[in-house]
Amino acid sequence: MNWLLVVVGGMVGAPLRYLTDRAVQKRHDTVFPWGTFTVNVAGCLILGLLTGAVLAGAASSDVQLLLGTGLCGALTTYSTFSYETLRLAEDGARFFAVANAVASVVAGLGAAFVGAAFADALWA
Repeated sequence: MNWLLVVVGGMVGAPLRYLTDRAVQKRHDTVFPWGTFTVNVAGCLILGLLTGAVLAGAASSDVQLLLGTGLCGALTTYSTFSYETLRLAEDGARFFAVANAVASVVAGLGAAFVGAAFADALWA
């Protein structure tokens, strides 16, 4: 039955990624992939918060499957991040390519740590 939790989470995460990406990108007239950056950082924040909650005993492994593996797995997208970074570099926007790679890793890790710290403060 675990697979069903992952499927349901993914059914929410995938359209949420698409709609968020389109909405964010529509507001920014730039080559920088703000939509993908936004969903990836948001997913890292959610996953950090969720992981902290599970470690504190405030969330179950079923919730982790539903939201962590399902929702966050479908919401975030390493493949699109990689493709967009490569596309920027190939199109001559090397500054944006490097900025995307560095900012995505730093912001993603930072968001995960902030989420975990927030969970620790709530449930410790």
